[in-house]
Amino acid sequence: MSYVERRRFLWVLFLIGIVLIALTASATTLAPLTLADLAQESTAVARLRCLGSRSFWEQGEIWTETHFEVVQREKGELSPVVTVRLLGGAVGSLHSHVDEVPAFRAGEEVYLFLWNREGEPYRVLGWSQGTFRVTRDAQSGLETVTQDSSRGPIFDPQTRAFRRAGVRRLPVAIFRERLHQALRQENR
Repeated sequence: MSYVERRRFLWVLFLIGIVLIALTASATTLAPLTLADLAQESTAVARLRCLGSRSFWEQGEIWTETHFEVVQREKGELSPVVTVRLLGGAVGSLHSHVDEVPAFRAGEEVYLFLWNREGEPYRVLGWSQGTFRVTRDAQSGLETVTQDSSRGPIFDPQTRAFRRAGVRRLPVAIFRERLHQALRQENR
């Protein structure tokens, strides 16, 4: 085999390898969830204050458990401190990141739509879609919520396209009113 043929052969192998990697790579695609969907499918909904997180290995995966103080319960029975477990985190020098999985900082407040199975820690329903971060305007003191999923596109299976959606800088009072409407619909 000549040098040119070997090079061409190696180039073809390289391209086949790239195609195989692309075909086997998995991506995170979340189905869009409305506020009503989140309210209906969640086990609990609450405004929470992050107390801190810890990451650890379990069955070959890195997980992060975050502990929250319950500030205001909207749905479900919750103890005063809630533990939420999500994929990803950092253990030593190893970091694991999963798209759309929220991470939290100590002291921040969030509204979370939670679900769990008996005997297991809570998870965030819809990951970024079930995470609403609370911010307070320094001058006016107005509190607003922004849904994590409003920062990136969500795949809509009906239109077969990605779209941006979600709540952005909605006053907390209006958010709670809409949440209570969705929770009342659930109870009908």
